[in-house]
Amino acid sequence: MSQLFAKKVAAITGAGSGIGRALAIGLAQEGATVHIADRNAEGLAETAELIGAGDARAFMTELDVSSEIQVGSWIEQIGSTSGRLDAAFNNAGITGPALPIENYPLEDFQRVIAVNLQSVFLGMKYQIPLIKRSGGGAIVNTASVAALTGPGGMSAYAASKHGVHGLTRVAAMENAVHGIRVNAIAPGWTETPMVVANSQQNPGFAALARNAIPAKRGGRPEEIAAAAIWLASNAASYVTGHMLTVDGGMTIGGFEL
Repeated sequence: MSQLFAKKVAAITGAGSGIGRALAIGLAQEGATVHIADRNAEGLAETAELIGAGDARAFMTELDVSSEIQVGSWIEQIGSTSGRLDAAFNNAGITGPALPIENYPLEDFQRVIAVNLQSVFLGMKYQIPLIKRSGGGAIVNTASVAALTGPGGMSAYAASKHGVHGLTRVAAMENAVHGIRVNAIAPGWTETPMVVANSQQNPGFAALARNAIPAKRGGRPEEIAAAAIWLASNAASYVTGHMLTVDGGMTIGGFEL
């Protein structure tokens, strides 16, 4: 059985849990050498163990994705270790507090932007040259349905994810000629540790989200990862600059019959 990423190299941020972990496992199962990064060293080790404790194709890096020095060093390390980069998944993110704009602390706003948006900019800034040297490839950035809506109390998160959508489109335009496709996924309510934590601090949003999903359930990280992996694969060879919504119908709107 052929594998979508046989002999290819992939980089994944936020790989210590949730969607990032599912991405790392799914890509490894598809034959990729995976470079996984997260600031949570314990979570990274658990992901590597799930991939396979003795798998020489999994490399771990503890990383602050908002640091240009650290991101640049990580990509340089990938180039030195694996000699190429075929697919990158800029997935790390945080939600921030749930507060109205007039009560939102500037330092919290700046931190969410740094982790969710600046990290995508930095990731692509250093990934693109290495992918170019590899002869082309794909980048998938994790946005959110918050890139399409305006969830109350989540000003920093929504702003950051709208920004991810815009950065994705610019990078897609700039790099199509270089054989690099750049897309984004917009997950809806997904059963990840981050979403569970956000539900506890913003129960109103949690209740609304669940009621608004026509599928009547949250998504599984593996379902979101499958969509992202497809976008990065040759099966999506004519798809670029697109944000794929994976939300169980959450953003359809309208009403049931």
